[in-house]
Amino acid sequence: MAQIVAGDERVNEKPVKNAWQMKAMDANRYATKKTIAQGMLDIALLTANASQLKYILQVGEQHQFYKLMLILISLSIVMQILSGVLSLSLSLLRDCRLHQPEFHQSANVINHIRTAFAFFTTMLNLFISAFDSRLPPPQGDLLNNVN
Repeated sequence: MAQIVAGDERVNEKPVKNAWQMKAMDANRYATKKTIAQGMLDIALLTANASQLKYILQVGEQHQFYKLMLILISLSIVMQILSGVLSLSLSLLRDCRLHQPEFHQSANVINHIRTAFAFFTTMLNLFISAFDSRLPPPQGDLLNNVN
């Protein structure tokens, strides 16, 4: 324990760890948590798209953008499924053959394609949310209805 001298008083103080004394971050634990969080977000997005597709199919042609929404949601779901298949293939490649240098380039290509799918899926879902008309129509100013 370090001691600080203040006048004639001695105060006990906990030792301060320096940056090099602090425990290093466990990269494997971080990567595992990141992968789990990403998987949960992917499942949440797929669930949201399935819910939107159900809503569009229930409303049918009455929806103002029925065909557009049907195409965008279906395309988003297909891209999410393809992205998942690419993730699985990348995982299998990593587990089985990535220690061999000739497979590094194919793993990089698969990773770039998966990243592109994730980007385009995000863009599609932005368009889906822009054309989603599930919000109630405005009811006017609430202050005007007060007696």
